Amino acid sequence: MIEVGIFCGFSAATPPEDVIAMAQAVEERGFHCLWVPEHVLFFEEYASRYPYSEDGRIHGFRNGMLDPFVALTFLAANTRTIRLGTSICLVPQREPIYTAKQVSDIDFLSGGRLNFGVGIGWLKEEFDALGIDFKTRAKRTRECFGVMKALWTEDESSYRGEMFDLPPCLQFPKPVQKPHPPIFFGGESDPALRRVADIGQGWMGAGMTPEEMLPRLARLDELLAENGRTRADVKIYVMPNVPGRDPDLFKRYEEIGVEQVIHAVGGRGLDEFKTRLDAMAKTAGIAA
Repeated sequence: MIEVGIFCGFSAATPPEDVIAMAQAVEERGFHCLWVPEHVLFFEEYASRYPYSEDGRIHGFRNGMLDPFVALTFLAANTRTIRLGTSICLVPQREPIYTAKQVSDIDFLSGGRLNFGVGIGWLKEEFDALGIDFKTRAKRTRECFGVMKALWTEDESSYRGEMFDLPPCLQFPKPVQKPHPPIFFGGESDPALRRVADIGQGWMGAGMTPEEMLPRLARLDELLAENGRTRADVKIYVMPNVPGRDPDLFKRYEEIGVEQVIHAVGGRGLDEFKTRLDAMAKTAGIAA
């Protein structure tokens, strides 16, 4: 049976006690994973185009959003079984040594429940404010993973690249999941799929119907083959970005090999959130 994940953009408008109650409600209803986003800054005016809306604008974040690793640490302490994921962590905006540490520590504290969903970012203005070159973010992402994988998997870690030079050093604890938490790359372009094939354990597509995913999956198969891998080596997740009211949609995704469908669920207050969760659980055919 296909898994169902829930995306929650916790913000300044969500009281801490509601963050706990919402996470526990998601867990109690049998959803597989709770995903949280990342943006450290937003802007009233920006030239960048958000790829998942018709007008190229990102909506609904006037109250910002919690840092994903702070949020997931809080959620790990207040849940027991549900997996916890970033959707997505903007890896090239971050310093990789600290990011590796945060990933390891959350995986350790949660008992190995972290999914590491990542992307290279789209909001150039955010990169500019952070003093990071937007044009080289893809290369920076690959080198960040060189650093992070060394810190996750080597007792004495080291890495040398063009952008980062990590001398022999020690970082503990290591992640509970071996060799590290699964890495899910977002994005639908050929370069994004190549990152899945080269580095990832999963692909997290967004805004696509099952029919739209098929040619992208065929391309992913080609790129995996170039790396001596097959579809069996990666998980396929999708965030449709449409209301999850059609039971047939879950079946259609499952038929093409999708293993988890991730839906955003909100609500004006905790009661409405739980009502919407119940409706989602019923539509998806999971225990409620």
